[in-house]
Amino acid sequence: MKFGIAMFLTDYSMSAVALARACEERGFESLWLPEHSHIPLSRNSPWPGGGDLPKCYYDVMDPFVALGAAAAVTETLKLATGICLVIQRDPIQLAKEIATLDQISNGRFLFGIGAGWNAEEMADHGTAFETRFKLMEERIQAMRAIWTESKPEYHGDFVDFDAMMAWPKPVQKAGPPVIVGGAFPYGARRAISYGDGWMPIGGRGQDIVDMLPRFRQMASEAGRNPDDLPITLFAFPEDEARLGQARDAGVERIVFSLPSEDGETMLPKLDALAELAGRVG
Repeated sequence: MKFGIAMFLTDYSMSAVALARACEERGFESLWLPEHSHIPLSRNSPWPGGGDLPKCYYDVMDPFVALGAAAAVTETLKLATGICLVIQRDPIQLAKEIATLDQISNGRFLFGIGAGWNAEEMADHGTAFETRFKLMEERIQAMRAIWTESKPEYHGDFVDFDAMMAWPKPVQKAGPPVIVGGAFPYGARRAISYGDGWMPIGGRGQDIVDMLPRFRQMASEAGRNPDDLPITLFAFPEDEARLGQARDAGVERIVFSLPSEDGETMLPKLDALAELAGRVG
């Protein structure tokens, strides 16, 4: 089982460069960065984590710029969005950003995606909350066409463009793996429909490990090979026994979430997590 680290990078947390170096030095497989372009002050949409929205959501840096900095100072660490709010980004420009990052990192990018929860934030980008999932699917399909075709075009309900030329192409020939975030069963269904993996949050009331047999059954029923849909668990309990259960259930990757704090505070935490990961294997 592989292990990754996620953090909301801010101007008061560890820097992207310091965190990436620390992760690679300690043997972590991947670094995952989330995003929010802004947080509307109306705050009508409840945070799925419950309670007040943490300060880091207001302050988080752009993940692609930060991952570019991380790519420049690492050699093996995979660089991932966890998650990218595709429904708030132009797909043509995003396809170029991702292809550029995949080139800079020599094929180390993992594209974790989600449709988000903050309806007011989406509305500021011109995105309707009610149709966000269909929009996300079309944007992913359109970006895959841009990444893999010499003269791509796409015609959908929300994304529509005629034949174009767009370079660079990603190093990863089929494009970076699209790892779809979301809870069971709806997020799982979206991952099966058009993803290269499923990425639920392991600590929000659902025992995802117990749901994995049903997920694999759903994939088979949909004509997908479950082995082609690896599981990445976010925010899973830092408990050796529970991590062993996830490993034995065939989970591909665990991503530990760290608070937005400086290196003096976080480096000992990274050391402890690296030791825990080593024991679980």
